[in-house]
Amino acid sequence: MHKTLIVTNDFPPRPGGIQAFLHNMALRLDPEQLVVYASTWKRGREGMEATAAFDEEQPFKVVRDRTTMLLPTPRVTRRATALLREHGCTSVWFGAAAPLGLMGGALRKAGATRLVATTHGHEAGWAQLPGSRQLLRRIGESTDTITYLGEYTRSRIAAALTPEAAARMVQLPPGVDEKTFHPGSGGAEVRERLGLSERPVVVCVSRLVPRKGQDTLIEAMPLILAKVPDAVLLIVGGGPYEKELRKLAAETGVADSVRFTGAVPWGELPAHYGAGDVFAMPCRTRRGGLDVEGLGIVYLEASATGLPVVSGDSGGAPDAVLDGETGWVVRGGSPEESADRITSLLLDPALRSRMGERGRAWVEEKWRWDLLAERLEELL
Repeated sequence: MHKTLIVTNDFPPRPGGIQAFLHNMALRLDPEQLVVYASTWKRGREGMEATAAFDEEQPFKVVRDRTTMLLPTPRVTRRATALLREHGCTSVWFGAAAPLGLMGGALRKAGATRLVATTHGHEAGWAQLPGSRQLLRRIGESTDTITYLGEYTRSRIAAALTPEAAARMVQLPPGVDEKTFHPGSGGAEVRERLGLSERPVVVCVSRLVPRKGQDTLIEAMPLILAKVPDAVLLIVGGGPYEKELRKLAAETGVADSVRFTGAVPWGELPAHYGAGDVFAMPCRTRRGGLDVEGLGIVYLEASATGLPVVSGDSGGAPDAVLDGETGWVVRGGSPEESADRITSLLLDPALRSRMGERGRAWVEEKWRWDLLAERLEELL
């Protein structure tokens, strides 16, 4: 059986979507046949202790590099090839193709017979710039398979690759733990704690950055409140955009109908999804296509929780929604479209229920972690 070396800059306890993706996949591979080579989360005593405690809990071996940003430097490449040989690994999974996949040639020479590089949203940006486009092409040539999240990212990354490398691409999106995210996840308790038990709740769970569209939701609130006066927007998550969002809520006159939770521990996220009647995140593409949504796992987590979703049209976000079945896709940055779809859902309990049930079924059919881990095992 192939023993696999995962090479990644993105691994818990560092927070983030890519980190959760890799960890969930790793947990579903044979721990006796797995070694993870990752960066250190934070310097300093607190960060080192958190990293060490996390690594101790894992069923597989984790080797940390001293740096907090793993890059394909000569030193890191030597360390990766040494680990490959030391542990007898014959397959390598690059947790993010760019830039770590540039080590592919060296690892092949060191004995790797199978190299898989996973792409996320940022590689679609790399494909648009001449210099990074050439590096992406090199990665495609030195690996056996480049994986992609959905059709949006596939089409853009494939354009930077040789036809042969593009033909070897395979879809490998992140999954959803349907046993963790489910309709009985504890939303009622969150609503009661926040004093929202009797109010229609629009929930958005995401990092607070401009691309995600929380500002669009705030701008949509006057239109929503005109038809659903007791509605409330529950913004779950932390991030650098929070101050601007709070200011926007005040300027728009809807501060009393917008609640900010700040950062929420991962274990409490399912209940916060469940606190909503509708999930909405009208994400939009920024910076000329360089700041784009790779997929939007939050839509699938909301669907697993039984909520209808309103998605933006940035990048691969529409791949996580069956438009008209599990929710709707709106133009990112359009408060009017967002308000129209959200209001329709808030006023129609039967429609909410139908879309929520379809979303839950879709997650169980296509997006379960165990199904996707089987696909990764075949690739490796």
